[in-house]
Amino acid sequence: MIRAIVFDLDNTLMDFMKMKDLGVKGAVDAMIDAGLDMPRDEAHRKIYEIYKLEGIEYQNVFDEFLQSELGRIEPKLLAAAVVGYRRTRESALVVYPHTHQTLVELAKRGLKLAVVSDAPRLQAWLRITYLQLQHVFDAVVTLEDTRKRKPAPEPFKKALELLDVSPGEAIMVGDWAERDVVGAKGIGMRTAFARYGDTFGTVNSGADYELSSVRDLVAIVDRLNGEEPGR
Repeated sequence: MIRAIVFDLDNTLMDFMKMKDLGVKGAVDAMIDAGLDMPRDEAHRKIYEIYKLEGIEYQNVFDEFLQSELGRIEPKLLAAAVVGYRRTRESALVVYPHTHQTLVELAKRGLKLAVVSDAPRLQAWLRITYLQLQHVFDAVVTLEDTRKRKPAPEPFKKALELLDVSPGEAIMVGDWAERDVVGAKGIGMRTAFARYGDTFGTVNSGADYELSSVRDLVAIVDRLNGEEPGR
C-alpha cells in the first residue's frame, strides 16, 4: 500500500536549470546596462565558472564575480545584478505542466506528500512559496534538517519519520538517479525517475518507474493500491 509520495524539488517539480540560466542572463544584462564593460557571453561564462567551483546555490556569486573582474564590489553593479536576477528568475519560476493537478489528485487519494531537497532551507522554501505550493506538503526536508546530502540515507529517513510511513509505503520521485534513486532505494523506498526533468542524459536510471510526465504518478499509485483509474 502506497501512503506517501516524496519529491525532489529542482528539475522534478520545477525546471530549476532554466530558471537559473534565465536569472543569470537577466543579471548580466542589468549589469551591462549599469555600466559593466564586458561581452554578455563572457560574463555569463565567468559567473558559471564560479558556480562550478562553489555550487549552483552559491549566494555570493555576483559579489565574487565583480571582485574578480574589477578588483572591487561596485554597489551599483551588484544591485543591478541582484534585481535583474530576481526579476527574471521569478518570471521563469513555474512548475512543470500538470504538476498542480497531479498533486491535487494524489492528495484526494489520501496520500501524504513531502519534499526532500539538498537546497538550503530558505532557498527551498522561497521556491516552494513562489510556486504557491507552501500549503501542499506535509513535510519539507532541506539541507539544514540533516546536514547530509542525497544519496545519504538521513534526508529520506527524516521525511519518512515526519510522514509516519515506512519505506515500503512511499515512492521517491527525482531527476538525479545517482542521488534520488540510489539514496531512496538504499533504504527500501520505491523510486520513480523524472525523465522529463533529466539534465544529465541518463540512460539507465535504475528506478522502479520512469515518468515522461509527473501525471504518470497517478496511474502508478492507482495500480499499486488496486484502485480504479480515474477515480
